[in-house]
Amino acid sequence: MWGEYLNGREVGADDDFFALGGNSLIGIKIIDRTAQDYGVELSVRDFYLAQTPARVAELIEKGRAGT
Repeated sequence: MWGEYLNGREVGADDDFFALGGNSLIGIKIIDRTAQDYGVELSVRDFYLAQTPARVAELIEKGRAGT
């Protein structure tokens, strides 16, 4: 999903969102898509602190588990 919003770039699990050219608008789009696709509401703060797909995936899993 990240590659889709980052102009088709290849994105690895540990790639940094901001180093890939991510900005606040793209971050909001990914957060919204996460809510649609996974039913998990991420805060902007949590998303920005996570910074990588792997860490965001951990937040999604925690959200889906209800923790």
